[in-house]
Amino acid sequence: MLDATDGRPGDGAPFGVGTAQAVSLSLFRFDTLYEKHWALWQMLLSRWKLKALPDIQFMKMVGAGTREGFYPYPNFGVYGVLAAWPSLAHAQAQVEGAAVFRNYRRHAAEALTLYLTPVRAKGRWSGREPFAPVETPETPLPVAAITRATIRPRHALSFWRRTPAIRAEIPDQPHLLFKLGMAEFPWVNQITFTIWDDLDAMGAFAYRPGGPHSEAIHAARSNGWFAEELYARFKVVGKDGAWSDAPRLSAI
Repeated sequence: MLDATDGRPGDGAPFGVGTAQAVSLSLFRFDTLYEKHWALWQMLLSRWKLKALPDIQFMKMVGAGTREGFYPYPNFGVYGVLAAWPSLAHAQAQVEGAAVFRNYRRHAAEALTLYLTPVRAKGRWSGREPFAPVETPETPLPVAAITRATIRPRHALSFWRRTPAIRAEIPDQPHLLFKLGMAEFPWVNQITFTIWDDLDAMGAFAYRPGGPHSEAIHAARSNGWFAEELYARFKVVGKDGAWSDAPRLSAI
């Protein structure tokens, strides 16, 4: 669930990324049954290879959801790697050159990596604060948002009952350039990733009074649905590859 929308677009001033922490989100689509089976096994077999990469600060392997992302059934054809690095140069060197990433691209029918600089972060992920935001009074566009929550098992049904109404609103968002629902573990570790070209539109989707998303956030906070929660906002600073069902990414 998207959460936190304070801040407004920047005025076009330069946004330095040379020494800022960089976050990479690498997505891979697998078409054949063999490749899907291979990718599923990599969730176990590639984990330690990724954690051992030089300079990697944080890493999570994720699966993807189906439909608009807010859906409990996993997509066994899409997997991703989210990682944090000391700089954009470190991120690009490893994502482009490390054997584990090259192996993923060799098996995938389609691959996309988005490079991000964190500008705001609140909360914890697996007990850590993984992102180091660049101090900036305004958020440059386009802006990406990651939300991540560990759903308490006893509240999982209540959470998933809220998602159809949210999912129904997603196709009507003209300023939403990209969206993907992800999870470390299906049903209880929920992650959303979105990219927007307008902060007001992002805020309206998340917090419109009486809207399904704002009502879901209120219910989650009031009833203690989450054992852990994190929100982070990023400037999109690079893109490599393509994603066929996300034509609006061409605007980046």
